[in-house]
Amino acid sequence: MTSGRLVVVSNRLPVVLQRTKQGEWRVQSGTGGLVTAMAPVLRDRGGLWIGWAGTPAAQARDVELRLAAGVEGVGYTLRDVPLTRDEVDGYYHGFANEILWPLFHDLPSRCNFDPDYWPVYEAVNAKFAAAVAEHAGSEDYLWVHDYHLILLGREARRLGLRQRAGFFLHIPFPPPDLFFKLPWRFQLLEALLDYDLVGFQTVRDRRNFLQCVRALLPGSRVRGAGAVVSLEVPDRRETRVGAFPISIDFDDFARFAATAEVAQKAWLIHESLPRRQLVLGLDRLDYSKGIPERIRALARALERFPELRRNITFVQVVVPSRTDVAEYKRLRDEIERLVGRVNGRFTSAGWTPIHYIFRSLSRVELVAYYRTCELALVTPLKDGMNLVCKEFCACSLDHNSVLILSEFAGAAAQLQHGALLVNPHDIDGMAQALWDAFRMPQAERAQRMQALRRSIRQQNIYRWVDTFLQAATSHQLSDFPVALAYVPRRTEPPPA
Repeated sequence: MTSGRLVVVSNRLPVVLQRTKQGEWRVQSGTGGLVTAMAPVLRDRGGLWIGWAGTPAAQARDVELRLAAGVEGVGYTLRDVPLTRDEVDGYYHGFANEILWPLFHDLPSRCNFDPDYWPVYEAVNAKFAAAVAEHAGSEDYLWVHDYHLILLGREARRLGLRQRAGFFLHIPFPPPDLFFKLPWRFQLLEALLDYDLVGFQTVRDRRNFLQCVRALLPGSRVRGAGAVVSLEVPDRRETRVGAFPISIDFDDFARFAATAEVAQKAWLIHESLPRRQLVLGLDRLDYSKGIPERIRALARALERFPELRRNITFVQVVVPSRTDVAEYKRLRDEIERLVGRVNGRFTSAGWTPIHYIFRSLSRVELVAYYRTCELALVTPLKDGMNLVCKEFCACSLDHNSVLILSEFAGAAAQLQHGALLVNPHDIDGMAQALWDAFRMPQAERAQRMQALRRSIRQQNIYRWVDTFLQAATSHQLSDFPVALAYVPRRTEPPPA
């Protein structure tokens, strides 16, 4: 690490600004994987976080004052990058979430390759780079996050900035056959090489990136064989490329789950849904999370295994996201139709199979559901890591819970030996896993959950940060162990 500060740059700041009915700004903690991961890090290390506050650019001055007051005493500083409505539409809703998000999640049919989005994406990345130039010192280390800001390193170099800079991609990186569909594939790939270190969630993501570099940038050469390798491309700077599975503050979640406030709320939840095992699904509203497939799997399980009826309740929490986007409105409608169909088919006196919640939860509610639910269905169609499964395990204090996890979540590499892994496209397979988890003996549950909790405690958020920053400054690639990789086990013999 350099002698300067850690400067985190991301699309959104870790707080949300909302106006009260009296017209005053109120600062609240943000949500999402990046906030969960980085807030405790900067809280302990200090530094600077640069991002958009989520409010119109015309109110920028008022926003700066409120941000300063809202984070007073937390140990780090916030700086807003004001964006206009047109910039948000073209850069965030457009290029980032209509092109990169679906393509990187193996859903190219959902991409809208509108050429008008690209210049806006470039311009906003340049605006973020200008904010870095204004607020970051020459000795600071720049840590840029996620697919919204892939070009920031390139734009910073164009401004003459020479600080060491790293980039971490929180979502998957696609294989070549998908990445090659991107009209701007050369620009994005070369922009990533303007960082000193590029980090991915899994070895598979790193491998996909290196394959794309080899195919599109002839003459590239990889040195090293561990979790971090050195990538050499003709006429370009050397870039380190690594696999750094992100995690959570395990001890903080475990301590909070043990508080009396959470225990009381957990008791109330189970009292309202008595004498049955509770199954938790918790997701942001997004088509990559596999929520409809999960509900269909529950219906299949109730159909195939009648013993589950009246003995489980599925609690599906959906956190609102991009609710003004037509595709997300359709997804919400589909989820609610499926919930209504399953409840209409299987409900009996005193028992409703699905308890559906469409809102954000307070931290007490969230951790109480983690603590009280015996089973968790975390089954995204594709996910960079997924921190919900790690939070669930951290809060499972009684070691009586079972995690059912998609093999397409990045977390499968780390948690494969304790979780029940499923293919979220396999409805019958998920139904069988739910039945197996429901019947799993207490001794096996305890053994699996203890292994999961031990792994997450050891590989916590602080280890993730330390490993990334050590890779940014170490002279020896051999300092870093081989990252975990997941290869699905066959359930049938290979073909002859």
